[in-house]
Amino acid sequence: MKTYLAALAAAAVLLTIPAAASAALSVGAKAPDFTTRGALAGKVRQIHLADELKKGPVVLYFFPAAFTPGCTAEAREFADATDDFKKAGATVIGMSADPVDKLAKFSVEECRNKFTVASAGPGVISGYDVALPQKAGLSNRTSYVIAPTGRVAYVHSDLSYAAHVKNTLAAVQAMKTSK
Repeated sequence: MKTYLAALAAAAVLLTIPAAASAALSVGAKAPDFTTRGALAGKVRQIHLADELKKGPVVLYFFPAAFTPGCTAEAREFADATDDFKKAGATVIGMSADPVDKLAKFSVEECRNKFTVASAGPGVISGYDVALPQKAGLSNRTSYVIAPTGRVAYVHSDLSYAAHVKNTLAAVQAMKTSK
């Protein structure tokens, strides 16, 4: 009963955080598993979502393109908040359609060696329904919090980067307190 009430309280907190309706994956949906290449601190490595979820929740945030003003600002905010995400038990992974060599540079310069950024191919972009309608081949700015069960716990889709870090961190912290 105590676990049920805690989960109910966490769900109530998550419902108070605004989420845009434009993302196709809704809270409770199964997040598509994927394997891709990404970079952490300039070192290229393979990313498999299922493996990352074994460690705890994953904040999977999609952004249009590395080294653009909004994406750079968002990456810096995620870098600044990485310790808070880790304290809450979450892993942050940035995703864009950029090639891995560009993301390796971005991981050092803008992500400040704090979290992995990975290449989202067409299948991943389609699976998460984050295609940017105005620019073929690019992803929209959408952040997902994925629970260790592989289910979407929170989604926020907005081209403005301003609330992505704050909202995903609040969602992850709410998940932790519901345990």
